[in-house]
Amino acid sequence: MQPELKLQLMDTHAGGDVSRIVTGGIRPLPGATVRAQMEYLRDEADGLRRLLLEEPYGIPEMSVDLLVPPTDPKAVAGYIIMEVMGYPIYSGSNTMCTATAVLESGIVAKQEGWQSFMLEAPAGLVHIDAFVRDGVVEAITCGGLPSYIDTYQASIHVPDVGNVNYSVAYSGGFYALVDATSLGFALTLDEERRLSDCAYRIVEAIRAERRFSHYTLGDVGPLPFLHFMGPVEQLADNSYRSRSTTYVHPGVICRSTTGTGTSARLALMNHEGKIRPGDRLETVSLRETGFIGEFTGVRQEGPHQVVENTITGRSFVLNRADIVVNCDDPMVECAGLKHILTSAHPE
Repeated sequence: MQPELKLQLMDTHAGGDVSRIVTGGIRPLPGATVRAQMEYLRDEADGLRRLLLEEPYGIPEMSVDLLVPPTDPKAVAGYIIMEVMGYPIYSGSNTMCTATAVLESGIVAKQEGWQSFMLEAPAGLVHIDAFVRDGVVEAITCGGLPSYIDTYQASIHVPDVGNVNYSVAYSGGFYALVDATSLGFALTLDEERRLSDCAYRIVEAIRAERRFSHYTLGDVGPLPFLHFMGPVEQLADNSYRSRSTTYVHPGVICRSTTGTGTSARLALMNHEGKIRPGDRLETVSLRETGFIGEFTGVRQEGPHQVVENTITGRSFVLNRADIVVNCDDPMVECAGLKHILTSAHPE
C-alpha cells in the first residue's frame, strides 16, 4: 500500500489575510540559509505552493508559510513565504502569522506580557515582540524591511484610466504608490473589484515602460504591487491614520493593508518630510482592519534615504488540521511535491 501523504497546517489570519502555516510533513530542505532553501523550494519543489494555493485545497488570495529549522543560531525558527505571485523574501502579515504560530505551537513558550525572539526569513533575521495576555497572543510587532523611495511623482498614461501620477517605494518588494482620491476612490469595500481592475491596468502600463533595480539586490523582476493611498488624518502630534489597500496579483486585493505596504507609506511620508522618527501611521483596510507602522529611524544608503520601521498587528488562529494529499485525485498534481513529503517513500 502507498503511505498516506499528509501535511500538518495551522491556518491563521492577520488583518483578514489568511496564511497557512505548514508546521509538519515536509522533509528538511537543502540550503545553508533560509534564502537558499526558499530558492530550492521555488526551483525544485514548487508543487507545495501550488497545492495549497490552488483548487481543491486553497485559493489565490491566501498565503503559505513553511516553518523550517533556522540556519542562524539567533533565530528560533525559519520560514519561507509562498504567495500566488511567487516567493517574496519578506511580508509583514505573513511574519505576524508565523510568529503567532510559533507561539501557539509551543516552539516558543508563551510568557505573560511582552516577550521577544528572532525569526529567520529569506530576507534575513526579523526581530519579534509579542504581547500575551491570559495566554492569548494579542499583538505582534515585527521589524519591517528597510524601505526607500525609488521614484517620486512620475506620470504615466494608462488605457481606460487616464494619466496617473505615482511614486515607487521598495519595502520588501517594489510598490507603486497611487493617490486613491485622484482616481475617484474612497477605499470602501464596495469598490474592491474596481480597485483590482484599475490597479491591474496601472501595473501593466508601468511594467511595459520600465523596470526597477534595488541598490543591493539588483533587478528583482517586474513591478509586482500597487498600494492605493487615502488621505492622511493626523490623530495626535506623532500619530496618523490613512485608509489603504494593496493589489498583489490580477484579481487579488489584499484583505489587510499589508505590512510591506505600510512600510512603503512610511518611506513616502519621510521623503515628503511629513513624519519624524517616533511617528506612527495606522493603515486601515477595506474591511476596517489595520496595522500600525512606526518610523524608527533613517540612514543614507548611496542616493537613498532608507527608513527603518516596525509593523504592529494581530494574528488569529483559524484552524489546525492535517491535509491529506491524494495523488490519485485528478485535481491534485504531485509533481514537484511528493519528493519533499516526509510521509512519502524516498524516490
